[in-house]
Amino acid sequence: MAQFPEIYTEQAKIFKAIGHPARLMMVETLLEGPKTVSELTAIVQLEMPTVSRHLNCLKEAQVVKSEKKGNSIIYSVELTCLKNFLHCSRSVVVMKKSKTLL
Repeated sequence: MAQFPEIYTEQAKIFKAIGHPARLMMVETLLEGPKTVSELTAIVQLEMPTVSRHLNCLKEAQVVKSEKKGNSIIYSVELTCLKNFLHCSRSVVVMKKSKTLL
């Protein structure tokens, strides 16, 4: 098996963490501002335990961070440079879709 430098392994963890549609949606939502689990649950329309698991995955990859405020846990994006990457990748998808419609 190939041995890759640690930097690629760590980057792959980030890509794996954002590699699910629900997690991408959560990250894009959190780029607009911090949200609670309840707010994210309403937005992605998944059960709260599922949203919590997705958030844990994103947190382990250091994509999001959490802060306890009173009885709530507030999530926000830790890896803010993802905003440009997500915008770029969305542009590619939109362009590709518009070409197939022609």
